[in-house]
Amino acid sequence: MASILFIKTSSLGDVIHHMPALTEARKAQPQATFTWLVEEAFAPLVRMHPAVAEVVPVAWRRWRKSLYAPATLGEIAGSLRAIRAPHYDLIVDSQGLLRSAVIARLAHGRRHGYDAASIREPLAAAFYDVRHHVSRELHAVERNRILSGLALGYMPQGAPDFGLDRARFGAPAERYAVLLHATARPEKQWPEAQWIALGHTLSRDGLDLVLPWGTADERARSERIAAALPRARVPERAPLDAVARLIAGAQFVVGVDTGLMHLAAALGVPLVAIFAGSKPDLTGPVGYGPLAVLGAEGAAPSVEAVKDAVARIAR
Repeated sequence: MASILFIKTSSLGDVIHHMPALTEARKAQPQATFTWLVEEAFAPLVRMHPAVAEVVPVAWRRWRKSLYAPATLGEIAGSLRAIRAPHYDLIVDSQGLLRSAVIARLAHGRRHGYDAASIREPLAAAFYDVRHHVSRELHAVERNRILSGLALGYMPQGAPDFGLDRARFGAPAERYAVLLHATARPEKQWPEAQWIALGHTLSRDGLDLVLPWGTADERARSERIAAALPRARVPERAPLDAVARLIAGAQFVVGVDTGLMHLAAALGVPLVAIFAGSKPDLTGPVGYGPLAVLGAEGAAPSVEAVKDAVARIAR
């Protein structure tokens, strides 16, 4: 039985974009055992994929805040032992960063990754045993699928399957929509005034509005928006599997280009995606549910355009 390690550590959107590659890999090698190395915050979501036998969590985002603290060094040593202990038949680094390539080099097994022309950090390619060319002009989901197929010896076919089933969460007890305003990059944000204007329209339709958050600044923004609306609430911060349950139960989601927006698409929840500071052709949402993508890099959509899109996808 083949043992295969996938390395895709972060960010949330990148992790979600790799899930169809894992679904296909399992179909191509149903007897194989699949392990996924990922940032600890995203491990609860990765464990939801039915093909994952084992998750190896790392905490680079947390470690780098106190890199030389004894507790941190102890955790790093423990993670290195977990990475080096098994022998894998195949290692696929679909992250393509120097950091992930070093991790791949530390693991035991034949290492596959992108060639130098296919990634943002070309030096990473030097750490792989086998290098594959995959166009950087393709969507991230397709790049992951193609790289995994080249490494495992099959050709990706058909629509992406994220391995996530919205129905497994059951029907919610209330009707609500989720508004995903939070993003780490200011240029991707949609103005608060426009969220409030949209929220007033949605509230009149008899829906509660839920505004998740991830950082203290995002929570403050959620609370400001919610305070201006009659039927809005700000939930407590929750682990990713609980957030997935919240999103899965929504009537629809409106969100900027952020990881949770991609999770909504992967779950098949009706989605309006707002783009303002990134390119939807390379990193836009992919999913099987009703989906509308508005805006472009440097050209955010209007409130009216988002309202019209909600009316179409929420029928």
